[in-house]
Amino acid sequence: MKDVIIIGGGPAGLTAALYASRSGLSVLLLESDNVGGQIASAPLVENYPGTPQISGMLFADQLFEQVMGLGVAFELEKAVEIIDNGSHKTVVTEDGRHDARSVIIATGAKHRHLGVAREAELVGRGISYCAVCDGAFYKNKTVAVVGGGNSAICEALFLSSICEKVYLIHRRSEFRADVAIVNRLKSLPNVTFLTGCVVDALEGAPSLHSIILRSVETHDVSTLEIDALFVAIGHAPDNSAFVPHVTLDDEGYIIAAEDGTTNTSGIFVAGDCRKKAVRQLTTAVGDGANAATSAWGCNMNSL
Repeated sequence: MKDVIIIGGGPAGLTAALYASRSGLSVLLLESDNVGGQIASAPLVENYPGTPQISGMLFADQLFEQVMGLGVAFELEKAVEIIDNGSHKTVVTEDGRHDARSVIIATGAKHRHLGVAREAELVGRGISYCAVCDGAFYKNKTVAVVGGGNSAICEALFLSSICEKVYLIHRRSEFRADVAIVNRLKSLPNVTFLTGCVVDALEGAPSLHSIILRSVETHDVSTLEIDALFVAIGHAPDNSAFVPHVTLDDEGYIIAAEDGTTNTSGIFVAGDCRKKAVRQLTTAVGDGANAATSAWGCNMNSL
């Protein structure tokens, strides 16, 4: 019986493990894939306070080593269910069962990909999923954003302030984003809207230098020369296994308070899998600290 089981080994889960262990709780950390989450694939992180420049992989490795140095138990297992036993919880994985007095869900969310050839190959070489993270690398250059929701419009707005030229690519003529921010983007002189088309191919080696656009209506193709393509077509959380102990919004994110508490006592949530306005490395680690503190309080109340 552990004091807390943490599901997910990204920055939120690792930070939760760090805080929980330092507060005297026994911790089991479960990760189904690779430790570090999305940040581990970032070539360079330059917006983490106090750390001017570090690779995402190195950041994740150092955080994992720091947590393991505290004696946190770790298993590479995928959680498929949580059973609420009242005074304790059982986390069922593909390989077994684990019991704890509390559980922190920190499974994150994955960026939706375009699904075109060479996309994975060009990540960090012209393909990005975060303008705040990588936009500064393309200062005074030409970039494009693909997407039609609030995230895509906000990415384009951010990039418009640092890039010479920004193209916004959307398969439809109408946008899901709020009208006010769409109109604001349309008013900017260095932004061009390319609607009714999709990204059909990526060109360039070793870095992206152009994309092939295809008209949805006519199927005509054209080439657009750019220095970077920012993909903003949404995220994909994977929280269905934890229902009914947590409530999901329409997009599948867990609804929880800022302190990580959910609608089930003893079950907390942290990081990108939570319904929130900003999904960044800094907010993930903040969530982890909050959830661990809440779990500590839960364990103290059970004594």
